[in-house]
Amino acid sequence: MKKIMMILFIGFLGATMTAQEAKAKIEFKSDVIDYGEIAKGSDGVRQFEFTNTGDAPLIISRVYSSCGCTIPKKPEEPIAPGATGTIEVKYDTKRVGPIRKTITVYSNAEEATKAIKIKGTVLDASKSILEEKN
Repeated sequence: MKKIMMILFIGFLGATMTAQEAKAKIEFKSDVIDYGEIAKGSDGVRQFEFTNTGDAPLIISRVYSSCGCTIPKKPEEPIAPGATGTIEVKYDTKRVGPIRKTITVYSNAEEATKAIKIKGTVLDASKSILEEKN
């Protein structure tokens, strides 16, 4: 009886180890985009590139910004295993000063929520021209 129980236990353990569920996995080329120093009113659009390194389609359900001045745009279609995609971020460059914003990505990946960030400084070009004249 002990031998039968041991064989059943080993068989059950082996079956559960091989029947792992397929999962998507999101890997960003970079978790941070640095705008550097940019002029007020310049192009605030940047793209985060990522790859689905898992073995199931990646579905990004939502992207959320920590501020209304940053508008993220997610891919609408699932990203196949091995394929790449982008999340577009548009920052309102009419706001002068430092940029420090977080975008949270919600998906069906192993890591269901992922934080990506933008940083930089928006300079007021008219002030710098006046400062140079003085």
